[in-house]
Amino acid sequence: MDLALNEEQQMIQDTARSFAESELAPVAAEVDSGAAARPAMLDNLRKLAELGFMGLNVSSEYGGSEAGVISFSLAISEIAKACASTAVTMSVTNMVAEVIQAVANEEQKQKYIPKICSGEYAAGGFCLTEASAGSDPAGMRTSAVREGDDFILNGSKLYITSAEYAGVFVVWAVTDKDAKKGKGISCFLVEADTPGMIIAPAEHKMGQHGSATNEVIFDNCRVPASAMMGELNQGFKIAVSELAGGRIGIGSLALGVATAAMDYGRAYVLEREQFGQPIANFQGIQWMMSEAYTDLEAARLLLMNAAYLKDQGLPFGKQASMAKLFATEKANQVCYTALQLLGGAGYLKDHPLERYARDVRITSIYEGTSEVQKIIIARELLAEAAAQQ
Repeated sequence: MDLALNEEQQMIQDTARSFAESELAPVAAEVDSGAAARPAMLDNLRKLAELGFMGLNVSSEYGGSEAGVISFSLAISEIAKACASTAVTMSVTNMVAEVIQAVANEEQKQKYIPKICSGEYAAGGFCLTEASAGSDPAGMRTSAVREGDDFILNGSKLYITSAEYAGVFVVWAVTDKDAKKGKGISCFLVEADTPGMIIAPAEHKMGQHGSATNEVIFDNCRVPASAMMGELNQGFKIAVSELAGGRIGIGSLALGVATAAMDYGRAYVLEREQFGQPIANFQGIQWMMSEAYTDLEAARLLLMNAAYLKDQGLPFGKQASMAKLFATEKANQVCYTALQLLGGAGYLKDHPLERYARDVRITSIYEGTSEVQKIIIARELLAEAAAQQ
């Protein structure tokens, strides 16, 4: 089992690390101030697109890098070490490009994917979650009713990453209200500024302030029938499939944030002195570090395994859920540990630990909560056992 990175993967990791250190880290605290720093973040998103990071697992035919899922995971982690807000936008935008590549017709692919990969669109929007359809997306109520050559969309989507600067949205809506739950849902491509689509003001969040999170409202929003992606009433399985890939991205983001937090804490304990010596000399501190870095390494290996399976075209849903569950839960713990290493200083904005702790918290919630991941894993395990009987 060869766990070494190939030349391309190493190059992408190095490039992402260099960009994060030179371009993102110096403005990360500023970006955390929110909307006022949005121009700086958008500028960095365009630079990431120029580096090929907005279509890492997308065919070069559409402007993608064809670098694969392992490279995607590595790049997300490196970007997240410097700025989680930038990393989540990059992750979701890659997911949008991938779902279009996987499901759309050729005309739709040629129209939208190059604009995502090139940075012409600053981001892509993934519109699935609703007030009554979070962990249960099949319970969505947003509707799309056929009217001549168009569909009329009505409803709203919550917590949509990058909505206020996305160029195109992948939107799920009920097209057969009489179908069984989850069976009458279709998927649409809706361009920004389409009449009847309203982007609400950004939510005020605990962390990841630089990334806009908005409600997207559809008020008699008319889109052509040609905007449908995939088959009529077959959209829910698209969402389920793409969320599995998105979990690799969010797990990788959590790994990056937690690694940055622990690296900062490790450097601090080498310098901080108490009782006449660096606190790194104390066994209690050493054990905290040992446990944290062991958890980070385990998370990295789980993520690499899930990414490898997806790259090979093999089933990876269970492994992606395992990786996302472990990486995000442990990342929350590691950020807490890193802050604890700094003591009272870690609670101050003079150090980035409080930002890391705020930014990492959401990772165990979006793209499926930790509790949902456990349900998915158990379902897969029981199905495997039943098949062996």
